[in-house]
Amino acid sequence: MSTITLISGSTMGSAEYVAEHIAEILENDGFSTVILHGPSLEDLSLEGLWLVVTSTHGAGDLPANLQSLADTLTQQQPDLSNVTFGAVGIGSSEYDIFCGAIRSLESLLEDLGAKQIGDRLEIDILKHEIPEDPAEEWVKKWAKLL
Repeated sequence: MSTITLISGSTMGSAEYVAEHIAEILENDGFSTVILHGPSLEDLSLEGLWLVVTSTHGAGDLPANLQSLADTLTQQQPDLSNVTFGAVGIGSSEYDIFCGAIRSLESLLEDLGAKQIGDRLEIDILKHEIPEDPAEEWVKKWAKLL
């Protein structure tokens, strides 16, 4: 089966925990995974399967550990037409720009040619005290699309 590169962006650690939990589930289903918390572009292969998990910081912003990747992607405009990806966002619906970080990163990846698999998961921490729970249900369905 395919290797899935999990890319997490987190301020307080929630997205890292979710990415690690998702990796565990995918590995139990026979996938191999690589987890990169806040990677640089040099850490990533420009082909294959990515699963991006990020929280939203401030007014819909990416966490600091993922912002530099987004900046590099924007500046260098690499061809990502050989990348397919899934997207998981974590945020609070009490903010106007709920899950704004994953939406902006998803848009950036698509602008660079990456193709999304399945629908984006948006986890509202006001409704899900343990964000790993909805992520677990989502990834089981997402993996069937691969």
